[in-house]
Amino acid sequence: MAKITVLPHPEYCPEGKTFEAQPDRSICHNLHKQDIDIDSACGGVCACTTCHIYVQKGYNSLSEPEEIEEDMLDQAWGLKPNSRLSCQAIVGDEDIVVEIPIYSLNLAKEPPH
Repeated sequence: MAKITVLPHPEYCPEGKTFEAQPDRSICHNLHKQDIDIDSACGGVCACTTCHIYVQKGYNSLSEPEEIEEDMLDQAWGLKPNSRLSCQAIVGDEDIVVEIPIYSLNLAKEPPH
């Protein structure tokens, strides 16, 4: 079974966390099941970018992004080649490492100095 490692984030997961992922479920679903309350203002229907993440490892094991997700990602702060909407990225069978950006539409913070 795949594991998800969440890198430390000051608001959502200060210590970081590694856990067994529920397969065939979104990263967002898995995070919420672990009480990592990443924003998902639209309820996971790909209508916002509040659940934007960076996939640092295991990107290719996730479901392919669909055009609607790619269109929404164009609106995300800090877009990178490894960006995904966690509500749309379905866990495969490889371990993944995710980073929750410091910025989102609902959470704007200055980066640590």
